[in-house]
Amino acid sequence: MTSTAEASLFGLAGKKAVVIGGGQGMGESTSRFLARAGCDVAVIDIERERAERVAGVVTGFGTRGLPIIGDVLDDAQIPAIVASAEHQLGGLDVMVSIVGAAVWGSLLDTTAAIWDQQLHLNLRYFFLCAKEVAAAMIKRGNPGTILGIASVDGQRASPMRGAYGAAKAGLISLVQTMAVEWAPHGIRVNAIAPGHIVTPRLYDTPQRVDAYARSLIPLRHRGETDDIGKAALFLVSELASYITGTTLDVDGGLLAANLFPEGLPGHNRQGTP
Repeated sequence: MTSTAEASLFGLAGKKAVVIGGGQGMGESTSRFLARAGCDVAVIDIERERAERVAGVVTGFGTRGLPIIGDVLDDAQIPAIVASAEHQLGGLDVMVSIVGAAVWGSLLDTTAAIWDQQLHLNLRYFFLCAKEVAAAMIKRGNPGTILGIASVDGQRASPMRGAYGAAKAGLISLVQTMAVEWAPHGIRVNAIAPGHIVTPRLYDTPQRVDAYARSLIPLRHRGETDDIGKAALFLVSELASYITGTTLDVDGGLLAANLFPEGLPGHNRQGTP
């Protein structure tokens, strides 16, 4: 159950949130933390089993969990997905979007099709979803918050994943523009830039521990999905009421150390750093 103290601290009790890609990993963690703070949560996922499972977890905290099945990479589905969440929840106050992944390969091996796929997967869909959510908020006259997932790769060179890095850099810029354009409507827009996070796709292996945690990350360990969920909760809450247009690095000090991994052993050739 949600405690009164938690709900009061974050100012999210009774708020209506939609988590895109909420069925696992960072999205599941975000859904849980929002529910603990008192939010009703629409869990959007492409897989029904995942969405229903996490919606059940949300309900277990004493708030409403709503599974919505849909593919936000299909432009035509996005308006209906957002409209369904808004209708069933009775409004939208918060949007968090988690979907994204990297395809590995040199720039010389990056085809136009791969480039387009990476920008679609990591930037285009976020623009279309945020635009729909912002329009719904403005129509109802409600302030709100929108949060995207960028990457440390959007803030430095990203060798062997150049299209991904370019897309995440674009997302960081887009978040700033959204924040400025939608501020008069009381809508805050921010991003999180994860470093190396243990996820269902990028689970820990001895090689990753050696290559990343012991060599590149000052805190000496990879992050957990809850590290992203906590940061998401902060940025969409009243604790961050004067923060908009910013990207919060959640990377264990990786960017501060300014080390550039390339060709590291044991790295999955596809996935989000």
